[in-house]
Amino acid sequence: MTYRIGYLIGSLSSTSINRRLSKALIKLAPAELEFFEIGIGELPLYNTDLEAKLPAPVVAFKQAIESADGLLIISPEYNRSIPGPLKNALDWGSRPWGQNSFAGKPTAVLGASIGAIGTAVMQSAMRTVLGFLDVPQLGQPEAYLTVSPEVYGEDGTVHSEDTKAFLSSYLGAFSDFVTRNLADTPNRGEQAA
Repeated sequence: MTYRIGYLIGSLSSTSINRRLSKALIKLAPAELEFFEIGIGELPLYNTDLEAKLPAPVVAFKQAIESADGLLIISPEYNRSIPGPLKNALDWGSRPWGQNSFAGKPTAVLGASIGAIGTAVMQSAMRTVLGFLDVPQLGQPEAYLTVSPEVYGEDGTVHSEDTKAFLSSYLGAFSDFVTRNLADTPNRGEQAA
C-alpha cells in the first residue's frame, strides 16, 4: 500500500535549509511513501473573525491536511520555538472549534539548523501543541540535524553515508509508524479507495 504523506516546511524562505532537507528526505524515502507539499505561505494570520467564512487558502490547506495519510513537519527553530508561519498553520488547521483537520494524523517532526543542537527546543514545543491537537507522534528515533554544505547538496543529495543511513532509518521508522496508526483507524480501506 502507498501512503500519501503531506509535508509542511516551517520556513517561508525558498533557500531554507529545511527545504533542502525535505528534498533529501523525499529522495531517501521508502517506495510506499508518496510525498506532497502542503504550503503555509498563503495563509492569512489566524483571526477568529474569519472563521464564519473561512478564506480560500485556509479551506485548501485544511483539505490538503485531511487528504493526507500522514504528515511530516520539517522546520527550523526561531528564537527557541516554533516559527510563526508554522504555528499560524497549526492554529488554522485546528479551527473552527470541533473541525480539527490534524486530529488522528500520524505525524513526525524534525528539523535542521546550522547549530549543534539542531531544532531540539522547537520540536519540544511542537510536541506540546500536537499533543493538544490529538496528533499521534513518532517518538523515536528523534532527529536533531546540523546542516552543512558538505553533507547536504542544494538538490537534496546527501553526501555523508552516515547521514544518509540515519535519514533512511528515520523514514523507515516513520513508514512503520504510519502503517501501525492507520491499521488502527476504522474505515481505512474506504478512505484509500
